[in-house]
Amino acid sequence: MKRFPIILYKIAIAMIIAASVMLISCSLQPKPEDKEAAEKEKPETQSEDVTLSQSQLDAVGIRLGSMEQKNLKSVVKASGQLEVPPQNKAEVTLLMGGVVNQVFVLEGQHASKGQKLATIENNQLIQLQQDYMAAESSLSYATKEYERQKELNEANAGTGKIYQQSQTSLRTEQAKVAALSRQLRQVGVSPESASHGRFITQIPVYAPISGTIGKIAIQTGSYAEPARPLMNIIDNSKVHCDLVVYEKDLFKVKAGQHVYFTLTNQENREITGKIYGVNQSFENESKAIIAHAVIEQAAKNNLIQGMYVSALIDVGQQRATVVPTEAVIKTGGKEYIYYLVKMNEPETSKATKDKDDEAAAGKSYVFKKAEVVTGVTDLGYTEIKMVKELPKDIKIVTKGAFYILSSESATGDED
Repeated sequence: MKRFPIILYKIAIAMIIAASVMLISCSLQPKPEDKEAAEKEKPETQSEDVTLSQSQLDAVGIRLGSMEQKNLKSVVKASGQLEVPPQNKAEVTLLMGGVVNQVFVLEGQHASKGQKLATIENNQLIQLQQDYMAAESSLSYATKEYERQKELNEANAGTGKIYQQSQTSLRTEQAKVAALSRQLRQVGVSPESASHGRFITQIPVYAPISGTIGKIAIQTGSYAEPARPLMNIIDNSKVHCDLVVYEKDLFKVKAGQHVYFTLTNQENREITGKIYGVNQSFENESKAIIAHAVIEQAAKNNLIQGMYVSALIDVGQQRATVVPTEAVIKTGGKEYIYYLVKMNEPETSKATKDKDDEAAAGKSYVFKKAEVVTGVTDLGYTEIKMVKELPKDIKIVTKGAFYILSSESATGDED
């Protein structure tokens, strides 16, 4: 009976100890808020060091150098599209409507200036030619009457009033003939033919400029309305580029500067040109202006109005921190260079001083990458700006940086 209370006592003590342990463990467990704070306070993971041996450097041709200061071309990046000047595109219209009799060209065909494109049938044209012929007859009579009255007036045999009337009548008939002659020429009819009674009923339509036939809006038998385009012609040999330049670069761009174009949808084909004019007003509310550039040898490049281009405008030279272009590598949407952290000398044993063994051990190099922002590229060098400053005398990888990146990626995969 005495042992039973002792057992209960021991059980109670064990339960107290277990509860104490649980309380202590709970107190040591970090709270969710503490976890978040700790995660925020963790330093950003830095790039891993990459260690390469001397033999690896020699095998892939890795070279070390320094960042340099050079004068590079300063450029302004712009984009735009190809356009044709107003004088190199035309819409073919009529001053007098009619029924289409014939069409002599096809879309996409080249036409020369003055080439007959179509003929339009119009019976009103006959009346115009009759009026011209009648006006010429009236002019002939008015001319003879004026000469007769002039002779009488000089001989004091006539009256001055009749002489003045004949002079006025002559001027009126001359104006009428000139006006009708102009109207006939505008519709493509020769006044000389009309004066001899050789009337025509078809209005010839001629090409106002040389170029390629565009959309043809007429067909045989359709009615061609006055002032409505029958077809259009465009001469792409004079194509130029309209570039959009934003306000921050406004005062850098001037006439005479060279431009290097890249055709966006033409496998990045490059062409050259020169700025010949800059607008002096903003386009809408975009805070951008249009810079016009003439393209060199535009006719040979087979360029078409409406093509989109990217352009670099050469605005001079600037002093910049540069590295060889192949020293910059791109990964993860960012750009980096590799720099030398330290160089480890080979370890030699005191007991063994064999030179062959020492050479076999070789040196090792430790590299780390640093993020940069690139700028102008010229003459094999690229302008860089360091995201985090590095010592000025630090050695960087000028050749073979991609191999180091591959080694770092392989090490990361193994980990």
